[in-house]
Amino acid sequence: MRVETHGLDVISDAERKGRPRHLFWPWFGANVSILGLSYGAFALGFGISLWQALVAGVVGIVFSFLLCGFVAVAGKRGSAPTMVLSRAAYGVRGNWLASVVSWLLTVGWETVLTALATMATATVFGRLGWGGGTGTKVVALVVVSALIVVGGVMGFDVIMRLQTIITVVTGVLTIAYVVLVAGHVHWHTVAAIPAGSAQQFIGAVVFMMTGFGLGWVNAAADYSRYLPRRSSGRAVIGWTTFGGSVAPLLLLVFGLLLAGSSATLGKAVAADPIGALTTILPTWFLVPFAVVAILGLVGGAVLDIYSSGLALLAAGLRVPRPAAAMVDAVLMVAGTIYIVFVAGDFLGQFIGFLTTLGVPIAAWCGIMLADVALRRRDYSESDLYRRDGRYGDVRVVPVVLTVVATAIGWGLVTNASASWLTWQGYLLAPLGLGGRSGAWAGANLGVVVALALGFAGTLALSYRRVRAQESALRPVPEDVARA
Repeated sequence: MRVETHGLDVISDAERKGRPRHLFWPWFGANVSILGLSYGAFALGFGISLWQALVAGVVGIVFSFLLCGFVAVAGKRGSAPTMVLSRAAYGVRGNWLASVVSWLLTVGWETVLTALATMATATVFGRLGWGGGTGTKVVALVVVSALIVVGGVMGFDVIMRLQTIITVVTGVLTIAYVVLVAGHVHWHTVAAIPAGSAQQFIGAVVFMMTGFGLGWVNAAADYSRYLPRRSSGRAVIGWTTFGGSVAPLLLLVFGLLLAGSSATLGKAVAADPIGALTTILPTWFLVPFAVVAILGLVGGAVLDIYSSGLALLAAGLRVPRPAAAMVDAVLMVAGTIYIVFVAGDFLGQFIGFLTTLGVPIAAWCGIMLADVALRRRDYSESDLYRRDGRYGDVRVVPVVLTVVATAIGWGLVTNASASWLTWQGYLLAPLGLGGRSGAWAGANLGVVVALALGFAGTLALSYRRVRAQESALRPVPEDVARA
């Protein structure tokens, strides 16, 4: 129960522990949330059939968590948080832009998860006749926020233990939920849902990517950095991908069957993604459902607040890591208050948030993945903190590449449900894609384009720089190089 004192510093070899399979617990615990069932309604909302939605979910979820796995390899190579390792590509101060975007994304995610837990609690209490109004929401917000903040402030060891508990409890109760509501699945109704267009299918794939793995890539190395250097890179990739993907995939399948069986339920999920799922439960299981819903959401939010604190430090805030987590906690509570008590449309704002920040994060991810792929040796850890070191102060090429990829990406995404995003999609008409109301408007191609531009641009423009950086490093033993 010690508070972790590590912030952006390198984890010493003496403190590195565990095996790659231990990565399963934090990633599974953070993604076993009941929210995964709601993604079934979200996917069908793109106007596609069950089979299209299933394929879109498998492709989007597995591929996006595979990206997390590749980024996680950098953690065991460099022993530092993700947004510090990113300095090898961007330079020490050049990485500031990526750190700020990463911080915004993680704070946004922890806010969304806290809001969902608060609304779900109020819905359950309302059905039980124990309240459900403003007072209940306030109490729920306080309790949920306290759980998240305690985990985030305490740090790595507590998070790893907490996620193991969350995994077991939520796993068992989620299975019970599926058994209890299985009678609400009507296969003939689901199978009759007509197929959508290729553009609608692509839009669902991109949404799944941004809703799952792409929301975690900027934190993927924060947990693998504690592994011993000799850990297998393939095992790190495999356990990260498996741990993150398996629960969302199973939950998505059943969520598709539920939402496809009832149009009413599908619409209700858009307003209250967790609470709507209680409407088909027997009253006696509402309290266990509240437990599984809250713990699942807390599991994801704890990882977010931990990584958002690290990203805030990487962006330049000079305070201890626990204090950075507390700063994020204040913003999290303020954002939750807005979503729960002010905003009327949850799903529209949620999709807008994912796609808008998903574009620059995709660009960063492409650059980071290419940089990791180009490197054959471990990072020079001391140079990650020195502006005059081998990684430099500001690397112009990756910074410009991020800005250009983001500008192009934002021109290829739209979200009609969020009025503050009507400026996006400005390239759809010039490129002959039908404009903001055309067939490609909802495909959100900008996320994939930004990822591809970041990756291809870095491979083409940074190869010599990486080779020059590594030429001065000491040789790495052959068995470590293979790992």
